[in-house]
Amino acid sequence: MNGKTQKILLIGDVGKALLDADKVAELCEVRTDISDGIAAAAKNNFAGVGVVMSGAPSKLRSALKTLREVNRNAKIILLARMSEEPTAIELVVRGCNGTTVADDYLVCPIDFSHLESRILYLVRGESAVLQQPIARTTPAGAVDAATRRKMELLEKLATEDDLTGLKNRRYIWEFFRQIMERAREESGRVTLLVFDIDDFKRYNDAYGHRAGDEILKQAAILMRRCCRQHDVVGRIGGDEFAVVFWDDPARQPPGTETERRSAMADHPKEAIFIAKRFVGELEKAELSAFSGLGPAGKGVLTISGGLASFPRDGSTTQELFQQADQALLEAKRSGKNRIYLVGSPAERLAGKPQSDIAHIK
Repeated sequence: MNGKTQKILLIGDVGKALLDADKVAELCEVRTDISDGIAAAAKNNFAGVGVVMSGAPSKLRSALKTLREVNRNAKIILLARMSEEPTAIELVVRGCNGTTVADDYLVCPIDFSHLESRILYLVRGESAVLQQPIARTTPAGAVDAATRRKMELLEKLATEDDLTGLKNRRYIWEFFRQIMERAREESGRVTLLVFDIDDFKRYNDAYGHRAGDEILKQAAILMRRCCRQHDVVGRIGGDEFAVVFWDDPARQPPGTETERRSAMADHPKEAIFIAKRFVGELEKAELSAFSGLGPAGKGVLTISGGLASFPRDGSTTQELFQQADQALLEAKRSGKNRIYLVGSPAERLAGKPQSDIAHIK
């Protein structure tokens, strides 16, 4: 491939991803259309390509594969909103026919210098393209290994719960807000589950806070295991957790478009199924199996929860959390060890009479 050596190519609506989008035209090449971006990548030897996922075509994986083929040396970075992060992770990890279609992703909005530093980190020592720093905005040594580790730690602290490794409250609220915007535009399905562990204070008092922490970590592992890969699980405080169930169009099997719900459709079947599965997994988990409880730990863990769905039960993050919290409160008042939905007739868990998925009117 011949052509003038360039530094960074940006593809898409950069205003949706970069805080300083008005300045990037002076620092790199920009193409708003992905087809034009692929053509530019075929003519020039770019060190890195940033692809804005918002507004990208539905066949993004195929487009990224083509982009990789026309410029194999370029590091491809996906610029994703929180709601697009699960899709970005899959594109980075799974790839296409054994070859990854992207090298990394960044959760936006960010400054251009952040993207710049990530590309420098990826290409350092791997390509002769970067004889000089990509742009003057990156100070010398900005992406050395120690700095890179600090950056990753700060990113993790900003979005993850340090005890369980799940997403934190801040991340869940922003992700939920963004995914509702996407669902509103695409007639998608979003359901929120809020739950806590029944009588958790009693476990802390009986076995100590270290054992209580172990229960929280194990509950997080079980919930994550029960969910689909793209559903987002978080700890929002104490023993209270939240799960955002949503439809990722990129994962829908062919011919399932008719399953997409309208504004008046009922709760997604997947969310109800996963909630049932999680209740069942907890019932099978003996307390004595949790580290720190030992043979003195008797009985099983149970949860109470509330499910609320967009747009049927609310149109904002606050409304949906309030509805789910109210359903959780009703579940507690009705005897615990059950999950309540908003707005449908009663339904019991098949084969598990001691655990209800009930509904409040």
